[in-house]
Amino acid sequence: MQRKIEIFFRNEGDPVTNLKQRYSVVSLFCGAGGLDMGFENRGFRTIWANDIDKHACETHRRWSKTEVVCGDIAHLDLAKIPRADVIIGGFPCQGFSLAGPRKLDDSRNSLYRHFVQLVEQQKPQIFVAENVKGILTLGKGQIIDAILKDFERKGYRVSATLVNAADYGVPQIRWRVIIVGVRKDLDLEFRMPSSSGEKVVLRDVLGSLPPPEPDEICEAPYSSRYMSRNRKKGWNEFSFTIPAMAKQAPLHPSSPDMIKVGVDHFVFGEGTSRRLSYREAAAIQTFPAEMEFCGNLTKKYLQIGNAVPVRLAESVASRVYELLERVK
Repeated sequence: MQRKIEIFFRNEGDPVTNLKQRYSVVSLFCGAGGLDMGFENRGFRTIWANDIDKHACETHRRWSKTEVVCGDIAHLDLAKIPRADVIIGGFPCQGFSLAGPRKLDDSRNSLYRHFVQLVEQQKPQIFVAENVKGILTLGKGQIIDAILKDFERKGYRVSATLVNAADYGVPQIRWRVIIVGVRKDLDLEFRMPSSSGEKVVLRDVLGSLPPPEPDEICEAPYSSRYMSRNRKKGWNEFSFTIPAMAKQAPLHPSSPDMIKVGVDHFVFGEGTSRRLSYREAAAIQTFPAEMEFCGNLTKKYLQIGNAVPVRLAESVASRVYELLERVK
């Protein structure tokens, strides 16, 4: 069965703001909570969350009032998870990512099945999953097709939409796939808003930040992989995608431009070059300035890079809220 993957570029407002928390959410693979925070900002209350990373769980606990259970989802009793109106989660994407080897038999690719199982048990009105662009082409489309069919068989009308976070008030080029399922008996259809209408660039989020402390910046040597392409964006541009690896963090816009000197070979221009600090990376991911991340520097960059940008999550949550308001 062929499915259309929608790609949006047009402008469209987001009418849902300043809402009371009327609907409950259970969050799987929650990480530091970018997706959860976006939903909480748009009328939802996260009642239970889970992740295997202890540092991410502690980060989540520090900003939320959620019951955060740290552990492998494969070893949890799903029957004990409280029922919610909506189930959300960004199931692990390392096996799907374009950034590394894409293996059909990667064990992390099957973790979404626990998501499917919980959806089957709870029958929430709506579920939302997020993943990387690479999931669309893995196995020549076989993987995304299988994932959508798994959810459809549980009684859901499912859509997969490819979006760029830069179209939703996020100052970075970050392509992601948003998978949304609406229970078929509700007779509703989810459509991702085409854009928030707000364009935010690096100057808007980094210009007012104080200079970082030395221990907030990854100082690892620059590898040949790092120097194989340009890593610098200017103040009035969108950032490159914020990665989960500290040593792959893009350069701060105050750095000199990188110069191409050969095939897959760049050098730094004259002046001082440095990576984005983890706090600057968090700002680009649209986390609040006061957000506290737990763990060492590497773990902080990891949590930030793995997160769903808060503003992108808000746009998704706004549309989900609108649909739930139409349920009688």
